[in-house]
Amino acid sequence: MKQWCVYILRCGDGSLYTGATDDFPRRLAAHRSGKGAKYTRGRGPLEPVYRENCEDMSAAFKREYAIKQLPREKKLALIREKPFTGEEE
Repeated sequence: MKQWCVYILRCGDGSLYTGATDDFPRRLAAHRSGKGAKYTRGRGPLEPVYRENCEDMSAAFKREYAIKQLPREKKLALIREKPFTGEEE
């Protein structure tokens, strides 16, 4: 069974993109190839800066929504609190 997660990417223009998936490496590759979210197209390079595992799909989408509602400074605080190291993959 795949693990659902919420993630934040830092785009090349400094903006932050939040998403949820059950296959993070595949989703990151899709973003980087321009086949991910419309928002990330043309905003590379894309760097994963935060990842949080979730219990299931419902929890992942609820957490994604909650993070998207946060102001930028609170998202940055979340990233500082638990930065993505790549070891979670």
